[in-house]
Amino acid sequence: MKSVLASRPLLWLVLALPGGWMLYRWAASPDFYGYGHVIGDSGRWAAWLLMLTLAITPIRLLFRKRGWTGWLMRRRRDFGVASFAYAAGHTMIYLANKNDLAPVLEDAGLAEYWTGWLALALFVPLAATSNDMAMRALKRSWKRLHRLVYPAAILTFVHWALAAFDPMTAYLHIGALAAIECIRVWLQRR
Repeated sequence: MKSVLASRPLLWLVLALPGGWMLYRWAASPDFYGYGHVIGDSGRWAAWLLMLTLAITPIRLLFRKRGWTGWLMRRRRDFGVASFAYAAGHTMIYLANKNDLAPVLEDAGLAEYWTGWLALALFVPLAATSNDMAMRALKRSWKRLHRLVYPAAILTFVHWALAAFDPMTAYLHIGALAAIECIRVWLQRR
C-alpha cells in the first residue's frame, strides 16, 4: 500500500483532478462555469504548481532531516511538468475561445498577452527536457537550461497581474514568490 501511495501514477492522477474537474464543469454547465472561469482557474493552477515547484528547494534546505523533503525533491520535475500542462491547457482554452489567428495576433502586442506567450515559450524547453534521458544527455547544461524557470516564473506572474480582472490576488502571489526566492537565496548562501 505504501508503494502505491508513493507511486508516480497516483501523483499524476491527483495532479490531473483539478483539470478534469474544470473541464467537466465547463462542459456540464457552460452558462454557470464559462470561459472566464476555466481560463482563470487553469492559469491559477499553472501558477500554483509553479510556486510549489520553486518552493521545494527552500523547503528541502529548511527541513533537511525530514524524509518527506526527499520525496518532494524526487517529484519536483513532476510538479513542474504539471504546471506546464496547466499552462498549455490555459493557452489552448484561450486559442479555442479566439477561434481565429487574427484576434490572437491582435492581442499579442498587449503586455498582458505577450508576457504569457513568452513565459510559455520559456517553459516548452523545460518541459521537453524534464526527463532522465535529457538530464543524462545535457549533463551540466541541463541545470543551466532549467534556470530559465526563474524568468519564466516572473513573466507568468506579470501576465497574471496584467490580465486579471482583480490583480490583488496576483500581487499577493508575486509577494509569496518573491519571499520563496529570497529564502532560497539566503539558505543557499548560508
